Amino acid sequence: MPHSLTPFLVAILMLTPAFASEDTPTDTARHVIEGQLEAFARNDADAAYSYAAPEIQAMFPDSLEFLAMVAHHYPAVYHHKRVEFGDAAETDGHIAESVMFTDGDGKLWQAIYKLEKQPDGHWVISGCVVSESAETGL
Repeated sequence: MPHSLTPFLVAILMLTPAFASEDTPTDTARHVIEGQLEAFARNDADAAYSYAAPEIQAMFPDSLEFLAMVAHHYPAVYHHKRVEFGDAAETDGHIAESVMFTDGDGKLWQAIYKLEKQPDGHWVISGCVVSESAETGL
């Protein structure tokens, strides 16, 4: 094999699925949560709703109702000033992720997100519990 082809073949092999690195639970959770947060920032009800688990969607069969609920009950999540992700843990097709939010008034809020893996392999948000944090300054 000519020497000039070696770097090319190495690059091709690194791009194949057998050599691709898998996302960690933290990477997976962050990707999903960030996607929904970006949808909230755009007030894109349909996109935000698409990240919700089927059980959540069944409670809010209309994406606009879902968005209104989040805006009303989770204002620090819906329109935050800053967000910081913690580590995530995966157990039996579920991920728990801790996220800290700073709201517009500078208050800190801790959210615990639950994500679940769907039969087709993608992850969705199945729950979020938010409470005011005892910590200061993010």
